[in-house]
Amino acid sequence: MNNLISNHIHYLKKSMLLLCMLLLNFLSLHAQENLKRKQLFDGDWRFFLGESAQASSDNFNDKDWRELDLPHDWSIEGKVHPKNVTGAGGGYFPAGVAWYRKTFTVPDNWKTKKTAIYFEGVYMNSEVFINGKSLGVYPYGYSSFSYDLSPYLKYGQQNVIAVRVDNSQQMNSRWYSGSGIYRHVWLIQTNPIHIAQWGTGISTFEISPKKATVRVETKLMNETKSLQEITVTALIQDPKSNTAGRHETKVALSPKSEKVVVQLIKVGNPVLWSPQQPSLYKALVQVSKQKEMLDQSTTDFGIRSLAFTAEKGFQLNGKTIKLNGGCVHHDNGSLGAAAFDRAEQRKAELLKASGFNAVRTSHNPPSEAFLDACDRLGLLVMDESFDCWKIGKNKYDYSNYFNAWWKRDLQAMVLRDRNHPSIFMWSIGNEIPEREDLDAVNTAKMLSEEIKKIDTSRPITSAIVNGGKNWDIFDPLMAQHDVAGYNYNLDKAPQDHIRVPSRIIVQTESYPKDAFKNWELVQKNHYIIGDFVWTAMDYLGESGIGRYYYSGEVPGEHWENDFFPWHGAYCGDIDLIGWRKPIAHYRGMLYNEKEKLYMAVREPAPEPLEIKQTWWSVYPTWESWTWPEYTGKNVEVEVYSKYPKVRLYLNGQLLGQKETGEKQEFKAVFTVPYASGILRAAGVANEKEQESVTLKSAGEAVQIKLAADRKEIKADGQDLTYIAVELIDKEGVLNPNAEGRLTFKIEGPGSIQAVDNANLKDFEPYQSRTRKAWHGRALAIVRSTHQKGEIKLTVSGDGLQPQIITITSN
Repeated sequence: MNNLISNHIHYLKKSMLLLCMLLLNFLSLHAQENLKRKQLFDGDWRFFLGESAQASSDNFNDKDWRELDLPHDWSIEGKVHPKNVTGAGGGYFPAGVAWYRKTFTVPDNWKTKKTAIYFEGVYMNSEVFINGKSLGVYPYGYSSFSYDLSPYLKYGQQNVIAVRVDNSQQMNSRWYSGSGIYRHVWLIQTNPIHIAQWGTGISTFEISPKKATVRVETKLMNETKSLQEITVTALIQDPKSNTAGRHETKVALSPKSEKVVVQLIKVGNPVLWSPQQPSLYKALVQVSKQKEMLDQSTTDFGIRSLAFTAEKGFQLNGKTIKLNGGCVHHDNGSLGAAAFDRAEQRKAELLKASGFNAVRTSHNPPSEAFLDACDRLGLLVMDESFDCWKIGKNKYDYSNYFNAWWKRDLQAMVLRDRNHPSIFMWSIGNEIPEREDLDAVNTAKMLSEEIKKIDTSRPITSAIVNGGKNWDIFDPLMAQHDVAGYNYNLDKAPQDHIRVPSRIIVQTESYPKDAFKNWELVQKNHYIIGDFVWTAMDYLGESGIGRYYYSGEVPGEHWENDFFPWHGAYCGDIDLIGWRKPIAHYRGMLYNEKEKLYMAVREPAPEPLEIKQTWWSVYPTWESWTWPEYTGKNVEVEVYSKYPKVRLYLNGQLLGQKETGEKQEFKAVFTVPYASGILRAAGVANEKEQESVTLKSAGEAVQIKLAADRKEIKADGQDLTYIAVELIDKEGVLNPNAEGRLTFKIEGPGSIQAVDNANLKDFEPYQSRTRKAWHGRALAIVRSTHQKGEIKLTVSGDGLQPQIITITSN
C-alpha cells in the first residue's frame, strides 16, 4: 500500500513538472509571438536637415547623413535666436524641413504576414515612403498613425523607409512643438487574420466589492479571400498575474471582412484602480484556428467606476474626489519634444510627488509612455484633442486641417487611449475662437457624438474662456458637454449654479497666484469637481508667460511684446529641471496632508526698483536664507502651514507667532531684518511645537554635489538618468546665489543628451557641454548607448573641486 502511494505521488510530481514545462514553453512561445507582433523600430535611422529631392528613392545614397536613434527632435538641437520664424510662441527655436531614412532587410518568410509601420507621433506634415512609394501625408503632429507596408515590400532584399517632415510653415503652434519623429516608431506584424490596430476596447461596469463585469470588445480582420472559422479567447489576469476570468467565442469571418466580438467576463473580488492604489489587470486576447495561434494582444486596464453629478461631484469608485489638477504641454524641457520613456515617466513622477492627482494634456494627445506612467502611478488624466477647430489662432495651425482630418484624429486619440484607467475625461478643445457662434455648438455636438460612438464611459468637456461678453452666452455651447470647462472664470460658478443647477463644473485653467481662492471654491461647492492650474510644469515656448520683471523693464503680457531672451514659460509649479517652486508646496499643502509646513523667502527688490508681476506669475520666492547684500534690511519670510499657528526663530531667538488657519489662507508673512544664520519655522498645535523646517545661510560655494535619480540604466540606447548638480559651501549647504560656469565630461557607454539650469532667459544650447548654474543648481541628462559598462560623468567649475558620478549601464 505504501509503495502504491509513493508511486502515485511520484507520478503526480512528474505530471506537475511536465505541466510546468509545457506552460513555460507555451509562455515562451507567446513571448516570441508578442516580440514578432510589435517590434521597436527606433534604431539606426539616418537624418538630414533640409530638403533633398531624391531622398524618397530606395536607391538614394544616404551614407553621409547623420546616424541616430529615435525619438528625435531637431528643433531642440538648434540655436535659440530672436529671428527664428517660430517666434516667441515657439521659443525662438528653428523649424524647417528634414528627412529620415532607415534601411532594413525583409526575410522571405514575411510574405505570409501582414506588415505595418506605426508612428506614435511626427511633427508635422509627415509623408512616409516605402521603396520610393508614397504611403500618404499625415498633417497633425500629435496623432498616432500607421501604414500597411505589405504590398510594397521586397522580400529577401533590403527595403527603405523614408520620412519627410515639414514643419516649415510657421507659426503653426502657440507653444514649442519640436520637429521630427519625436515619438516611437514600431513595426507591427500579424497574420492576415488578426486583431485590428487599436482593436481591443475594455470597459468595466457592475462593480461591487464582490464582483465586476469586464467587457472586452475585439475588432477582428480577415484579409484572406476565404471564410475563416476562428476562436477568440479573452483571458483576464489580476494584479498578481493570477487568472481572474476567461471567455471563449467561436466566430465565422467572411472573406475580406471585419467583425466586432464582445465578451463579458465576471471578475470576483476586484481590486479597484485609484490614485491611492493604481492596481492594473491585463487582458490577453488570443485568436486561434484549430489550435494554431494566429494573433494575440495584451492590454493593461483598471477596474474602476466613474460618476459625475452636480449633487456629489466626481466620484471614483463611489467616493467623491476633488481634483488638484495641473496642465502640461508635451515637451520635456531641455530634451525638447523627444518622448523618451524615462522622460515621460519622470514627468508623471514629478507631478505625483508635487501633490497633483490629475493632469490635463493641453492641448493635444500625449505620448503612450506618459499615459502608461499615469496608469502605474495613479495620476488621473484629462486627455485633450485640439487647440482650435475651424477658426485658427495662428496662420498655419490645425484650423487648416480640421474639416478634412478632425474625425480621423479624434478617432485616433480615443481608440488608442480608451483602455487607460487613468483617463477619466475627454476634452475636445481649448478656448475655441468661434466659441460665441452657433457653429461652435454644432461642432461640439459633432465631436462629442463621434467620441461616444467609441466610448460612453467617460464625460466630455472643453475649456471655455470669457471673451468679454456675458458669460451666459456660452450656455448653449456648455450644454453640448457633460462637464463644463471654465478657463479663469471659476468665480462665475456660484451664480451659474443658480441659473443652471444641473451643470457640473471643472476649472480647466487657472492662474497660479489664485491657488487658495480656487481651492476654496472647489472645496465648498459640490458641483465644482476641481481646478487645473496653468501650469503644473514650466515649458518651452509661449515665451515670457509667468515672468516677473523689474520696474523700468518693458512691461506687459507675453502676447504684447517680444521678451527675448525669454524662450519659455515660467508659470509652472515645477521648473524646467524638476525643482518644486514654493507655490508647488503651497498648492500641494492645500489639497494634501502629507506636507504640513514649508518656508521660503520673498526675493527683496533692489531699491528703488520694484518687482512687477504678469497675469500668470507668482511673486519670486526662494528656499534661501542667503541675502548678504540685505544685511540689516527687512526681508519677508513666508510660512505655509496646516497647523493652527507657526513660530519663527532666527538663530534661536523667537521672532514671533502667527495664526495660519483657513482664515489666514494657511499662510503667515513675517518681516525680518536679515542676519545670516539659521531661520527656523515651527508648526504649533495645542500650544506645542509639532515639527519645524529650517533655512541656513550658505557660505561661498566650494564644492559640487551630484545626485542621480537612477544609478543603473538599460543599455538600450533609450534610457536616461537625470543628474542633479548643486553648488554647496564647505558645510554642504546649497548656495542659492552661486551661478558659476560648469563643464560636463562623459566617459564610457553613454552620452550627454542635454544640460540645463531652469533659467528660461539662458539661451545657450541645451546640447552643449557647459552651463552656468542658476540659483545654485544645474542638471545633466545622460543617455545610454547600446553598449554595457560604466558611465562616468565629471562636473567641474572654476574654484570647485571636480566631482565624478558613476552610472551602470546594463
